[in-house]
Amino acid sequence: MEQLEQDIRDRLAGDVDPYLGCDLASAGAIREITVAGRSATVAIELGFPVDRYRDELVARLQGVLGGLGDAEITFEITARILAREVQKGTKPLPEVRNIIAVASGKGGVGKSTTAANLAIALQQEGARVGVLDADIYGPSQTRMLATQGRPESRDGKSMEPRVSYQLQTMSIGNLIEEDTPMIWRGPMVTGALEQLLNDTNWHDLDYLIVDLPPGTGDIQLTLCQRIPVSGAIIVTTPQDIALLDARKGLKMFEKVNVPVLGIVENMSVHICSNCGHAEHIFGSGGGESMAKQYGVDLLGALPLDISIREGVDSGRPTVAIEPESRIAQMYREIARSAAARLALRARDFSARFPKIVIQNT
Repeated sequence: MEQLEQDIRDRLAGDVDPYLGCDLASAGAIREITVAGRSATVAIELGFPVDRYRDELVARLQGVLGGLGDAEITFEITARILAREVQKGTKPLPEVRNIIAVASGKGGVGKSTTAANLAIALQQEGARVGVLDADIYGPSQTRMLATQGRPESRDGKSMEPRVSYQLQTMSIGNLIEEDTPMIWRGPMVTGALEQLLNDTNWHDLDYLIVDLPPGTGDIQLTLCQRIPVSGAIIVTTPQDIALLDARKGLKMFEKVNVPVLGIVENMSVHICSNCGHAEHIFGSGGGESMAKQYGVDLLGALPLDISIREGVDSGRPTVAIEPESRIAQMYREIARSAAARLALRARDFSARFPKIVIQNT
């Protein structure tokens, strides 16, 4: 190994990526280092989408390698999103590489709003993303993502996803009137959700975000056992009551062997639009303490901001409409962290195994 290549590897080994939580070599992201004299090209392949992160990453790495004399170093940053392991007993969908469940222990913490904005954030980073609204009793993604209307069926058996903000979406809200109550028992709900998942013609998705119903009852547990989930995100507020229920959600995922990618603390702080005063209306530090207690990552904290609520109420999520805003940047940072954590999980190779069929001859 040439000295310049060794120097580069040594320097990069000391740089911790903020989203992966480890150095690029430990993450298996350094694909190749090509050296020619005092010039070098470092090829990096990340397992999460990086369209908006690429320039920032290159600038940071150039700073890390800035003291290597007169060496001229360039970077080639690419992304390759692979399927990750799911729970035993579930079968991955052929057109969906990874399913990420967004859950909360209780309602009213902004789970659906978070799911919609995170999905758009992943799409803006260059991923192919879908959203499945699994809240059969209270579907809201049709309004938040402006996807009202019945889905098209080309064969009379399956449905084409509705498309909005370049997201492929499906919801029970696309099949019923908005004010129609779903007076169904648990088995009907789980059956309906499985149909929505399996009978929708998802097209080559890197991530399918599943907006789970709030709570940790039989319905949520059954759904988590039947849906092939690669990872979960828990949404909570700093309020003690919300954190109690969020802990139950985390324990539920542990029981069904779904890895929790991290916790999102929503409505963390309110900043007055008139005077700029910051106030922790629902308490502070709850998400961080919960993350430490259970050994999971705090993916980020989001403010209690009127523009977020107004955006989803009108079908214009903040990340889509104001992509350069500070709030949109916060959602993108959370999305990167979640996708990076998922990229460190073991790969799923089940699609490579041939199906064995025994026939009488």
